[in-house]
Amino acid sequence: MNDPHLLSLTVNGTEEEVVVEPRRTLADVLRHELRLTGTHVGCEHGVCGACTVLVDDAPVRACLMFAVQAEGAEVRTVESLDDGGRLSDLQQSFSDHHGLQCGFCTPGFLMLAEGVLAESPDAGREEIREALSANLCRCTGYQTIVDAVHATATSRRETTA
Repeated sequence: MNDPHLLSLTVNGTEEEVVVEPRRTLADVLRHELRLTGTHVGCEHGVCGACTVLVDDAPVRACLMFAVQAEGAEVRTVESLDDGGRLSDLQQSFSDHHGLQCGFCTPGFLMLAEGVLAESPDAGREEIREALSANLCRCTGYQTIVDAVHATATSRRETTA
């Protein structure tokens, strides 16, 4: 029942194979086997959203998903936002709008926002606020995070127009 499983998935554009026990979470495999420590584990109950990653472009709680459920999937972590050593537009917007303080929740918010903006590029402030309410931040009061995501959405729309 708990025999190790050879897991094949694509993480941040790289094909990965890892041997995992079926009970291991995606968060654990990303952090411990693949050394992608940007995915934070907060509550381990799926409430806080610090572990949010994109699986096949949809935001998921990596602490609630078994790694074997990601078999054959494309997984994106916060490390995928790296733009050749420069901040991505969304990361820069978080910095410009002071959308982070302690930074613990930031990777989860960044990945949730990437998923929201990919699904709804025309998202307005209220839609962004509603989507981001799925994650918890104990420092910023959320307004600066909403401002950062809204500014990124606006900038991306202007760039593609």
